[in-house]
Amino acid sequence: MTASHHELDLEALEQLSTGAHSMGTSAVRTCEMITGAVVLATCNRFELYLDLVDGAAAPGSPGTLSERDLAHAADEVARLIAVESGVSQEAARSAFTVRSGEGVTQHLFTVASGLDSMVVGEREIAGQVRRALDASHAESTTSPRLERLFQSASRASKRVAHTTHLGADGRSVVSVGLDLAEASIPPWRQTSAVIVGTGAYAGATVAALRARGCVDIAVYSASGRAEQFATARGVDAVTDLVTALGEADLVVSCSGAGRGNRLARPSAGPGEAAAPGSGLRTDDPSDLRYILETAAVVAARDDAAVRAGDDGTARPLVVLDLALHHDVDPGVGDIDQVLLMDLGTIRSHAPSTSSLPVRAAREIVAAAVTEFTVGETLRAADSVVVGLRDRITAEVEAELARSAGSFTTDADRAAHEKSLRRFAATLLHRGITRIRDAARAGEPLEEFAEDTATVLTMRWNGRRAVPGAGPATPVAEPRHSPRDGLAAG
Repeated sequence: MTASHHELDLEALEQLSTGAHSMGTSAVRTCEMITGAVVLATCNRFELYLDLVDGAAAPGSPGTLSERDLAHAADEVARLIAVESGVSQEAARSAFTVRSGEGVTQHLFTVASGLDSMVVGEREIAGQVRRALDASHAESTTSPRLERLFQSASRASKRVAHTTHLGADGRSVVSVGLDLAEASIPPWRQTSAVIVGTGAYAGATVAALRARGCVDIAVYSASGRAEQFATARGVDAVTDLVTALGEADLVVSCSGAGRGNRLARPSAGPGEAAAPGSGLRTDDPSDLRYILETAAVVAARDDAAVRAGDDGTARPLVVLDLALHHDVDPGVGDIDQVLLMDLGTIRSHAPSTSSLPVRAAREIVAAAVTEFTVGETLRAADSVVVGLRDRITAEVEAELARSAGSFTTDADRAAHEKSLRRFAATLLHRGITRIRDAARAGEPLEEFAEDTATVLTMRWNGRRAVPGAGPATPVAEPRHSPRDGLAAG
């Protein structure tokens, strides 16, 4: 179950993932169908990878779950998410895309390799995928299938990094934005930065600014959470955004509380208007506001000009709008000495999705998905092979017991046993080959096992020993089983 920046804004994702740290445990304990869970919660995505009790649900397995089973598991998890986040169950359910089978493998390998990120090739996600599995270990919610899936995804990610060098500089949305801003602001130790928002992106921005040497960092939140955020991270909290803008060289807005795709809480009534940041979906145009309005930035620039005096010039202001649906009024970019850059600008400086490294990365991922899928398919076939081996062994022993009194000499009995066991071994080998071929082709494995055992039984019925006549002699029999290509000996 995946929800990401492709469909939701940052605030909606943050709201949806409330309680994400305990969601895996809750899902495994609450829903009997769910035997394992790994939760991947980042700035840009909230994803739950679930292992269901039906073997056909396994990523890469030849079968698929019924629509009813998928819907039941998804509804149950959506209910848990709704309880934790405070949104309606309908809103929680509609926020997620449900994948199963090979689609799960394809998606996770693509995510882990940075090919589904806002900045294609960013490497931070690879560590987040590893930590998601570690957290699942700590909570005892992982499963053998999920373990193999996530380990394989990490190996594919490493292969992409080592082969293509995509994202070798560790670029993310925040780092690319700050790199672009650097040319238009003072040296980092002299830069005054204001962060608008208190979510995961805001935390990442604080870390990235400090890594560059910026020490003058303030945070503003329209929802009143700035003080708590600032205290936890050792930065300043501001309540007057206009004044803060007037003193800033750089503004990074990542609240996602403006014109975003927000989620409905259970209390939302038909046509009910919502206050900005309330989390309610609204179609009222008057409610679709920006966090940074043009008028507020103009006022801030006027204040900065007054402070600069007649002989001074207000320093330029760089505004990074990292919200998916814009925190900042586009008109801000028309203000003199204000440089506005949004996600579109940032993405244009990231590797193109049609570039050679990206194409090479996608080929590596595709090959890794195929390798994993085949491995899981053959693993599923192993249990069928074990069952076939046990059945053939039982048939041989039963036939030896039935014919034990049919021979006059120990030599005849030994020759008979040797003949039976040789034939059984040949048949088992051919059966295993056909089962593995069937697994690769996605055909029902049990049918091949049954056909092999049926041929064995037909063989016994056609070659009963005649007392005193020496080793049993086979009678005429079909050379192939009803399944094409399965040799009977």
